[in-house]
Amino acid sequence: MSTALLKPSQHLPAVTGDLNAYIHAVNNLPVLDFEEEQRLAHELRDHDDLQAAQRLIMSQLRFVVHIARGYQGYGLPMADLIQEGNIGLMKAVKRFDPDVGVRLISFAVHWIRAEIHEYVIRNWRIVKVASTKAQRKLFFKLRSAKNRLGWFTQEEVENVAHDLGVEPKTVMEMESRLAGQDTPFDAPVDADEDEQFSPSSWLEQNDSDPAASAERADMVEHEHEQLQGALADLDERSRDILRQRWLDENRTTLQELADHYGVSAERIRQLESNAMKKIRRSITLDA
Repeated sequence: MSTALLKPSQHLPAVTGDLNAYIHAVNNLPVLDFEEEQRLAHELRDHDDLQAAQRLIMSQLRFVVHIARGYQGYGLPMADLIQEGNIGLMKAVKRFDPDVGVRLISFAVHWIRAEIHEYVIRNWRIVKVASTKAQRKLFFKLRSAKNRLGWFTQEEVENVAHDLGVEPKTVMEMESRLAGQDTPFDAPVDADEDEQFSPSSWLEQNDSDPAASAERADMVEHEHEQLQGALADLDERSRDILRQRWLDENRTTLQELADHYGVSAERIRQLESNAMKKIRRSITLDA
């Protein structure tokens, strides 16, 4: 969470910094009792008290860490999982209704998990592994549903599909996706293994043709000569306007040129437009 809203004495280490220090800090924050939590929640809801929101959020940060630990098996950075969970916590605090009579963490668990789920789905594979509601449900439950290593038998597929309320083909499709691996675009190629390849090695390299490279170089040089010749045919003021408007690293505005030449910005725009037309005409005739 951002520390911008915290009191100076309550600043926490950034989640992206020393993770152990962050976890130690949040574990030392006081946990609110039910009465205090209710009081702060009413202050936030009824009076938009940001200090109350800060205390509610900070009191629950340790629980976000605990929930995020359950997602470490997906190989994603723990700090990122915690950060996403903190976003879910802040959304929960904003929507928490103290009149319902439940503890904040009981309400917030859904929001914390939802944000972490979205992060895992977006980042666990380069290619999205879960897009439909059934696939998302399977993505997080399939591992725990497996009772042995290897692929499911048909009976196991049907049992999992029945338990999770999805079609058997959805189970088989998700199992195939989870078993897949991302291939780096420019993975190193092992010369002794014909079946291994780098996807980048299949792309045509147009710049490897000496004749094509020489042709492109000649074309660039010719176009440069055309532009220089066309600029030379312009009057000095028009040439200076085009240079300052299009060729200099720090481009000049119309008003700055108008002030320099003592005319209106509209007049500078007209001179620029006329100069551009002359340039195009000269290059077309020379082509």
